Amino acid sequence: MASYESYKKIIADSIEDGAVEAADFTVALNGTYGVKWIYGSPGAMTSGCCCLWTVPTGVSKLYIEMWGAGGNGSGFCSCNRCQHYRGSQGGAYASKTISVTEGWTYTVCAAGVYRCCSRECTSCEGCSSYVNGCNLSNFCARGGDRSYANTSWNTLCHGVNGCCKGPNDQNADFGMVSYSPGWSGAEFVYDRGFCHCYSQSHFSSGAARIGTVAQMAIRECWTRCGCWAVPYGNGGQSAMTTYCGRCCGQGGTGGSGLVKITYF
Repeated sequence: MASYESYKKIIADSIEDGAVEAADFTVALNGTYGVKWIYGSPGAMTSGCCCLWTVPTGVSKLYIEMWGAGGNGSGFCSCNRCQHYRGSQGGAYASKTISVTEGWTYTVCAAGVYRCCSRECTSCEGCSSYVNGCNLSNFCARGGDRSYANTSWNTLCHGVNGCCKGPNDQNADFGMVSYSPGWSGAEFVYDRGFCHCYSQSHFSSGAARIGTVAQMAIRECWTRCGCWAVPYGNGGQSAMTTYCGRCCGQGGTGGSGLVKITYF
């Protein structure tokens, strides 16, 4: 009678010649499998990437993941007094599994960003990524929230946590948004006490499930404009100043969106 000890090892003499052919190892257990990424340039003011994608031969299921573009950074917008700032939010995440037939086509758009480097107190929201086609509609991942600059130091310094999204939000099986940062506050400086204008820092959040972050900080600076490039789906950087009398700084755009299609 066979026991574990007797069959846990396989030696060449125990396999008949020709019993296993090379062709037996050429096909994976799940058959056809692949991953397709759709994305645009990571630079500022990118239009993203849209294409028509056709389901390959032998494919019967798609697992689609998407990230919206990050919100843009704001400018600093007052010549009369220094300001505090709330960073922009990274793009939302959405995923969905669908059954398909080879040859079906889908319009796939990885979000671009609004072509505005804002000098205003309120910037632009990020654009949405989406996939539509056979047996699929109204499926998208929305863009991140905008950034703000404010001269009222009475504004509450809270952030916003969007947490998870339900199954039917944007027609996804699962969705999530990233944390929307709170307002920057006064910093204690040993030789100046609490000073609103002297030293500030704040950050823009990354896209959900990607995990990037962009931080901005100044001490004494006439003008600090937002960077023109941030990671994919990340919120854009804002302009900042520690002085009164100049108001020409502009924020940068958010990071563009992504679409990932796993087919099998």
